[in-house]
Amino acid sequence: MNQILQIARRELVGFFASLMGYVLIIMFLGFSGFFTWIYGDDIFFIGEANLNIFFKVAYWSLFFFIPALTMRSLTGEIRGGTLELLLTKPITYWQLILGKFTSTIILISMALAPSVIYYISLWSIGSVDHPAIILGYIGLLMMSMSYISLGIFCSSLSDSPIIALLSTLFIGIFFHQIFETIASSSLGVMGSFFSSLSMFTHFESISRGIFDLQDFIFFFSMIFFGLYASKEILVSRNLNA
Repeated sequence: MNQILQIARRELVGFFASLMGYVLIIMFLGFSGFFTWIYGDDIFFIGEANLNIFFKVAYWSLFFFIPALTMRSLTGEIRGGTLELLLTKPITYWQLILGKFTSTIILISMALAPSVIYYISLWSIGSVDHPAIILGYIGLLMMSMSYISLGIFCSSLSDSPIIALLSTLFIGIFFHQIFETIASSSLGVMGSFFSSLSMFTHFESISRGIFDLQDFIFFFSMIFFGLYASKEILVSRNLNA
């Protein structure tokens, strides 16, 4: 655990040293605040005390921000030749990957934390569905962890951050939207199958305040397979080095 935290701390220092951490938080809060409170169907005009608009904006914002955060998670180590150096220390593959994973989810949590003021503001002007909003935030974190694991996996495949970024976006868009589009135009078993693969389906269910174990199984499965595949790629790279 200590090694994981040390790697996470190292990554967080790197995020903020390069200003990426500050840029993410400012851009995320700017986008979410503008579309939640000002533009279009904002909270003041829909006549409902919920944060559904914020969750929809965050759903798409994080989809684009996360690949930018993870594109250098392993490509930087591979390109810089520091991966072999790290692995000569008492650090396992899992500790390295989980350290990278932990640092990114901490940064995402830091970006989401100030948005709690939206919740407090909404609560101050009317009654709110507290379980639905809490589950909405949990849904954002679960979605973020899923894409972080995917981003780390893609970054383990190449020493190019741009390829890692584009690969994460390309694979992610299938889960994010395409499977849902296919499911909505399909019937029967085929429709149910693609719906079960859709990030949108599972996220929307949670963000509406519905606690369904199948949604959490989907997220945890995606997280596990992304991190496990990353570990296997690193093992393969080390053996072939």
